[in-house]
Amino acid sequence: MTATDATSRTPNIDLADYPEPPVAGDEVAALLASLDRLRFYIAWKCGGLTAEQLDQRLPPSAITLAGMLQHLARTENSWFSWVLWGERPRSPWDQQDTPDEWANPYLGGERDPEALMALWQQSCAESREQTARALAAGGLDHPGAMDWGDSHPNLRRIVHDMIEEYGRHVGHVDLIRESIDGLVGEDPA
Repeated sequence: MTATDATSRTPNIDLADYPEPPVAGDEVAALLASLDRLRFYIAWKCGGLTAEQLDQRLPPSAITLAGMLQHLARTENSWFSWVLWGERPRSPWDQQDTPDEWANPYLGGERDPEALMALWQQSCAESREQTARALAAGGLDHPGAMDWGDSHPNLRRIVHDMIEEYGRHVGHVDLIRESIDGLVGEDPA
């Protein structure tokens, strides 16, 4: 594991960047803005924390915010690169068949809070690029590369699954963050 400075923290997010889905937008705009809003919540609730705070648990759960960032980074990479395009997972997930991010959130040896947040943000940025590529190639109906038996999930299904994934975990992150320093709320604006 890489040593970290005790004062190192995850970066705080600019609350002015809060993404609000369009009130009357089309399906693509609504879906992508909804996913980005959930990503924003994760960045907001994981922002400004030390490595020690990122490692805190809310018993009896084993989930930590560090583990959550690792899990969501891997999930972004898996769905948008592997399921959508058939591209094998990138480092550090290419070295492991069954990632155990809850037990080992520092899979790549990274212990620095800023670098852990950057890993997740990089995965989100790559997912946005993969999504734009699929939209240009066929819109939400663009078929994914992964064969699910009798069909291939399309981009629409993949985005819906990611919204579900983030929706599930935003609640976990809310509770853990509140237990760390009392930060509560669902709308930072």
